[in-house]
Amino acid sequence: MPALRRLSANAPLRWLAAGGRDFRRAPLIGLFFGACFVAMGWLLLAVFEHAPAYTLALSAGFLLTGPFLCLGLYRVSQRLERGERPTLADAVLAWRERGGAMAIFGLVLLVLELVWGRAALVVFAVSFDGMPDFRGSLLALLDPANLGFIVAWTAVGGVFATLIYAISVVSIPMILHRRCDAVTAGLTSLRLVSSQPGVMALWAVAIVLLVGLALLPGFAGLLLAGPVVGHASWHAYREAVAD
Repeated sequence: MPALRRLSANAPLRWLAAGGRDFRRAPLIGLFFGACFVAMGWLLLAVFEHAPAYTLALSAGFLLTGPFLCLGLYRVSQRLERGERPTLADAVLAWRERGGAMAIFGLVLLVLELVWGRAALVVFAVSFDGMPDFRGSLLALLDPANLGFIVAWTAVGGVFATLIYAISVVSIPMILHRRCDAVTAGLTSLRLVSSQPGVMALWAVAIVLLVGLALLPGFAGLLLAGPVVGHASWHAYREAVAD
């Protein structure tokens, strides 16, 4: 297992600053991936409006797709770090170098997403008289009378979100950079989060705030926030995991 560096509390700010620099150095590639994030948001909104029952499943798919979409941004940051010129084709096809390890890690994430979705459905079924309309379920989150449902649904989501974050926060850039297996990358990421929970919690909060704010203006903010956070995640890996 690779050694881990001790991180300071302001490390997330350095990562975001470095991510912004990488975006400015390769803006067109960053905007391409940002547009992909925006398109994913629009598709999710369209599904909710026309087939709300499928929104949870599609959301899980997007949560799975997002980290792998960032793989292209990791490749760009890697090229810039080496003093090389990144290209869009190289970024889009970055997954080919470690396709096997990426597939195994993706399978692990998929299983966790499916279990998370099943647990959420159980909470819905237990909290209401049968399975309610999905739109009604979302509106019920705002009803104080359903406090038990709110607490249970939030707790289940928090547990699975924390677990997925813990095993994936530096895993994919590590697989790309070190050509290691998925198990080693996942365990290294888990060690990092468990050994330095304060800094990594700050990083998680920063990601949630930036992405959450980027969703507000019709997902348009993802055009910039998506690539900046993706580049910053590469720098988080490079600072946290020793060579």
